[in-house]
Amino acid sequence: MNYTPTEMMTVAAARAIRNDDVCFVGIGMPSAACNLARLTHAPDVTLIYESGTIGTKPDVLPLSIGDGELCDTAVTTVAVPEMFRYWLQGGRISVGFLGAAQLDKFGNLNTTVVGGDYHHPKVRLPGGGGAPEIATSCGEIFIVMKQSKRGFVENIDFMTSLGHGKTGKEREALGVKTKGPSRLTTDLCIMETDPDTREFVVTSIHPGVTREQIRDNTGWAVRFAEQVVETPAPNEIELGALRALNERTARAHAGQ
Repeated sequence: MNYTPTEMMTVAAARAIRNDDVCFVGIGMPSAACNLARLTHAPDVTLIYESGTIGTKPDVLPLSIGDGELCDTAVTTVAVPEMFRYWLQGGRISVGFLGAAQLDKFGNLNTTVVGGDYHHPKVRLPGGGGAPEIATSCGEIFIVMKQSKRGFVENIDFMTSLGHGKTGKEREALGVKTKGPSRLTTDLCIMETDPDTREFVVTSIHPGVTREQIRDNTGWAVRFAEQVVETPAPNEIELGALRALNERTARAHAGQ
């Protein structure tokens, strides 16, 4: 079947979600992947957004955490302090699904500033929002983002959300008990965290992608697992559900 790299990435990311997960969802590509999982193999997954919506089942992808679609389709909506203190920091969420503008090989994320310094950056981004707390309090973290040297860098310009730290050892040294970043899905491959070094290692390459392409689009020296598999291509059910979701979203956001 014909599919785009973005569709391959979204489908591959969605497959990581389990039916019994309680998942804290970021806006954008994480939201697309989590809702695709809910519409296909994980109908019982509990999706939670930062605005306090629990068990939401949006018919279209939200524009932001404040999109009324999330509240309208949620089992319940709680106050943001309750969401963070009781649900997130209380250890009740199994997976956090995040994206970023920059990340490094240890899964540290930057959504704050790029270039220059904090007070005089080249680009000022939306900021952390709830991502710093999601990154440390969820059972584990899945990341999804398009792969390029601009985004996949040796050293991020600002650490918004902690992965495993600058050397891969800081998370444990700080006493953070959750697993942290364990899986990174891109439009080229899937990377998983090495249990010893905490560094992302390529474990699966998408159809038609070469190792050279992965190296050329990564700002650090990429490591490949001893056994690297080919990512299964999207099937008809996955593509159909994703395209229908995107079509509904486009119509809704156009006011139709």
